[in-house]
Amino acid sequence: MPRRLADDVLASGRPVYVVAIREFAESQLYAGLPHRVVRLGAAGQLIAAFRAAGVRDLVMLGHAKRPSLLSLFPDAWTAAAIARVGRGYFAGGDDTLLRGVTRVLEDEGFAVRGVHELRAGLTQAAGLLAGPAPDAGQAADIRRGIAVLRAMGPVDVGQAVVVQQGLVLAVEAIEGTDAMLARAGTLRREGPGGVLVKLAKPGQDLRLDMPTIGPVTVENARASGLCGIAIDAGRSLVTESEATIALAARYGLFILSLDPEAFNKDTPS
Repeated sequence: MPRRLADDVLASGRPVYVVAIREFAESQLYAGLPHRVVRLGAAGQLIAAFRAAGVRDLVMLGHAKRPSLLSLFPDAWTAAAIARVGRGYFAGGDDTLLRGVTRVLEDEGFAVRGVHELRAGLTQAAGLLAGPAPDAGQAADIRRGIAVLRAMGPVDVGQAVVVQQGLVLAVEAIEGTDAMLARAGTLRREGPGGVLVKLAKPGQDLRLDMPTIGPVTVENARASGLCGIAIDAGRSLVTESEATIALAARYGLFILSLDPEAFNKDTPS
């Protein structure tokens, strides 16, 4: 997805410069693009690279594992930045940490953008995107998932939950959605399959870590015995949307894009 975004921006006539984090990025994806690879914790090199390239707008995009503060081995610039924002940003959830990173980048004069601001068609309007409409039991599981995520959001825990027959099988924590789905598969009950509910946290800055699904999510949901996925309308990314929707339809899994508050009002308890 980062490479596709870079190509789209280039096609629009704007220049692109990529800084890839060595521990997470597949640097070969950026062949042919101006780019630099830096290690995690070397934010001083990252900032210097952006300034040398004349970068003004930044997008943070791609899969990463959250580092511990002790494993970061910060350079002098990074250590000073951590001291400036406070270590408390590392003690919270992912949204808290990313807000701290964003604060530092904006203090340096950069404008942080969301991927959805630069590439159209990544979010979906409310509606059934694939598969059969959820039945009454599945709708009840979705409502249960919404309630759980609304309770978790204020303490910045996770964006996703798996519910089956009213039982919460798994809640996303630091392991991420794919690992959570694998865990849920080991806990599934007999009878109708569960649902994955993935929503933005209340007040979440959507520029930083918008809930995302794609073909891998669909594959993992199927492998875990789920019957469908519910996402936040206009506040979730669907990568490779045509392939994602077609794959869900082929497996008979529903993908429902919904407004959580409207869904709770429109479906009977």
